Amino acid sequence: MWMLVSGHLLQSRGALFPALKATGLTEEAVRRAWAAFRGGVWQIAVLLRLWQTHVEGLPGWQYHEHGGYRAVSVDITAFFRPQLKNCPSKHYYGPAGKALPAVIMGVVGTTGSLHGQRLAVPQEFLRVKHDDPSEQGLQIALLKQVGRKLAADEAAVMDAGFKLKAVQEAQVQRYVLRLPKNFTARRNEPAPRKEKGRPPTYGEWVRPLSRTYNGNQIAATRPDQVVTWQEEGRTIRAEIWRDLILPGIVPDKKNPIFLAIAIHDPLYSTPWLLATNLPIEPSVAKALYEDRWPVEQIPLAAKHMVGAHRQFVFAKESVQRLPELALLAGSIQSFLAATLPVEPTGFWDRKPRRTPGRLRRLLFRRLFPSSFPLPERIRKKSSVTDHLPKGILSHRRSKQPLLA
Repeated sequence: MWMLVSGHLLQSRGALFPALKATGLTEEAVRRAWAAFRGGVWQIAVLLRLWQTHVEGLPGWQYHEHGGYRAVSVDITAFFRPQLKNCPSKHYYGPAGKALPAVIMGVVGTTGSLHGQRLAVPQEFLRVKHDDPSEQGLQIALLKQVGRKLAADEAAVMDAGFKLKAVQEAQVQRYVLRLPKNFTARRNEPAPRKEKGRPPTYGEWVRPLSRTYNGNQIAATRPDQVVTWQEEGRTIRAEIWRDLILPGIVPDKKNPIFLAIAIHDPLYSTPWLLATNLPIEPSVAKALYEDRWPVEQIPLAAKHMVGAHRQFVFAKESVQRLPELALLAGSIQSFLAATLPVEPTGFWDRKPRRTPGRLRRLLFRRLFPSSFPLPERIRKKSSVTDHLPKGILSHRRSKQPLLA
C-alpha cells in the first residue's frame, strides 16, 4: 500500500518488484510483500469496510444530503490490458474506436465533504463473474447489488452508460439516471382514440428533447411543468414530464413509472436529461446527480496518480487484485491530501492546493517508514532462513513423466 500511495508504481511503469524495491525495502521484504499480495487471504471488502469506518471518524467529514436522500454513486471503470492473454472482458476505448481487452470494475461510493473538498468514499468494488465476464453482465450484477443494499435515505445515481430498462429490471427502488439525448418514452395511459381505426394500445410518445433526423427537425413534446430557480447568480430552467413508461409496455397502473427532467443550465451548451422515480424537485435531482462526479476521481487517481494504468501482473487472481488495491490507494491519496498539511511542489508552486498529485510527489521522496510503531502481534521474524531456497528454486515442482 505504501508503494501504491507513494507513486513508485508510476516510475516503474507498472512493474511491482522494481516499485517495491524503490521504496527502500530489502529483497526479503519485497518477496514477502509480493507473496502477501499474490497469495494472501485478505479481501478487498474487509479493507473497504475498515477504510469507510476510518473516513466516517475523521473530524469534519460530513455526508451530503439533498431532499432527504444521499447519493450512492454507481460507476464502471476499466484498466486496459491489450497484451494480456485470455483477458476476461473488454471495454470501449475512444481513441481506438473499438473495445479493447480490459479488466473492468464496478465502483460504488457515497459523496461527502471534508475541509471544503467534495470526495467520494468507496463502499464496494465489484469484479466480473466467471460465468459472464461481459460488461453488460457486470452492470446487471452491480445494479442488483446496489438495489439490495440501498438504504431508505439513499438513492442510486448513475450516468448514461446504464440503461433505464436494466435499472428497473434490477428493482432499484430509488434512482437518478442520466438519459441519452434521443431518449423517448410513452405515457402510462392509452393514447386518445381517433375517429377511425382500432383503439390505441400504447400511450402517446414523449420526446423530451428535439433532434434532427435525415435533415428533418423532430420537435420535442410539450412539458407537463416548467420550473425555474436561481443558482449562483444564474437562472436554471427545468422541464418535467410525469407518469412515463418505457416504449413497448402496455399502460397499466402496476407499471413502474418515472418522470423525465430536462435541465437547461447556462453553463452547459446542451441540457441534462434525467430520469427518476423519486417525488423530488428538479433542483434536488440536479444536486443528486452532481454528487455522482466525485466517484470518478477514485479511478482517475488510481490510474494517473498511483500509476496503475499500466500493469504487469498475469496470474488470474493478481489481475483482479491489483486494480482493487489501486482504486483503494487512489481514494486514500485523495483523503490524505485533504487532511494533511499542504506542501508546495517547488518554488513555482505559490498557491498549492490539497491535491493527490502534490501528496504523491511528497511521499515519493520518502522511503518506507521503518520507525512507525507496529502492533505488538506484528514483529520481525528472527529465525534464520538463509538455508532455504528462494525465488524460482523454491517452487515445488516435479517433472511430469512423458506419456508413451
